[in-house]
Order: sequence, then structure tokens, then C-alpha cells
Amino acid sequence: MSGHSKWATIHRKKGLIDAERGKIFQKIAKEIQVAAKGTNGDPDMNPGLRMVIEKARSNNMPKDNIQKAIDKAIGNNSDINFESIRYEGYATHGIALMIDCLTDNKNRTAMLVRSTLTKHGGNLGTDGSVSYMFKRKGVIEIEANDNFDSIMDIAINADSLDCLDEGESYIIYTEPDNFLNVKKAFEDNGITEFLKSEVTYVADNKIALSDEDTEKVMNLIGALEDIDDVSDVYHNLDI
Repeated sequence: MSGHSKWATIHRKKGLIDAERGKIFQKIAKEIQVAAKGTNGDPDMNPGLRMVIEKARSNNMPKDNIQKAIDKAIGNNSDINFESIRYEGYATHGIALMIDCLTDNKNRTAMLVRSTLTKHGGNLGTDGSVSYMFKRKGVIEIEANDNFDSIMDIAINADSLDCLDEGESYIIYTEPDNFLNVKKAFEDNGITEFLKSEVTYVADNKIALSDEDTEKVMNLIGALEDIDDVSDVYHNLDI
């Protein structure tokens, strides 16, 4: 299956809807607040905050929203008290799921995640049951421009891990610590528009399903992403 099947396209278009975009911004703002809490809010002094800001920019989050989230976290009266929790489990057909959450109520989050999985034919696993299938990597996605050789040259010279032509886009993978350097290399070469630019988890191997089964798994992933406490859902479905 192509890396950009109709389900991936639908998912991307869904993210452009104002209501959905607002929900994404709220989730990222929570991540920014957690990363900035207890600091002076300077991303140059906080690699974790810098990476979340990159994620925010990748999702076209306005600068004002980013700064407001930082200001809220570093304010004298900040009452931010979110806890990071990761759930691991499976969708139908053995598709691995890694579900990262930020919550102020672990019991509520566990109940919502478990019930959503069950409703869609999935199930929770034990800690470590699927996380070994994923690696943390920088991901830079650029719209295809019929100049893949040039893109690959930049990626190689910046010590990227891999550079792939996916038809509609080019995807560059990096070591997490080298992500910002690789991105800067592209910017220095006049490439400043990215479809994606963030450090995330990438499955070592992906599983291709029929369109019908892919839709069922994507419905589950969408339902998990609709939970306010869920910040990211990683999977090994080939879409």
C-alpha cells in the first residue's frame, strides 16, 4: 500500500477542519505547558520544549497560541498538574498501538482508553508489549517536487538516517538528536515548507490490510485521538 492511501488523505483533510484543528491545538498546548513547567520558558535552554514547539509549528499552531501555553506554565499561579502515561495494546488484526496521554486523572484516562479499545475490537496489553516495535526518530516530510536527488543529497550531507520517495511526498528520517540540524540543512537550502517536522515514534515494520480492515483500525485510532487526555497514538498500520 502507498504511504499516502485514501485513508491517510482523509485523515489529513480532517485535521484541517477548524473544530478538529482547535482540538489538536489544545492537546499540543498541554504538551507545551508540561514541557515548560518549572523553567523560564526558553526553548533554547530546554530541548524537550523545543521539540514540542517544533511539533506545534508542524501542525500550523499560531505563535500566539504557543506563547500563551508557555506563559501559562511559567506563571506564578500555574496550577498545571498533568501526568504522562503510556498505554500499549492492539487493534484488530494484530495492529500494535502505543497511546501516550497527559492527564490529571489516571483512573478516568484508563477507563476511557480501555472502553474505546474494547468498543472497536481492540484490547490493552502489558507494559512493553508493543513499545519494542517502535523507534524514536525525527521525521521531516516534504511535498514531492520532482527533484528527489537534490533532497536526498541534502539529507545525506546532514547525516540523516534515510530518505524515501513516497510518491506524493519525500520523507526523511533522522536520529532524534540530529533532527534540528537536518531541518536547518533543508532551510539553508531554501526548503522551508514542511508537511511534517517532528520527533515521534516510528514503527520498525508496518502491516498492510485491506481497505475495509484499514478503515476499521483508523476508526479506532480516530476514536482514541478524540479522547482529550490522549496526546498521540502510534501504530504500525501501513497507510
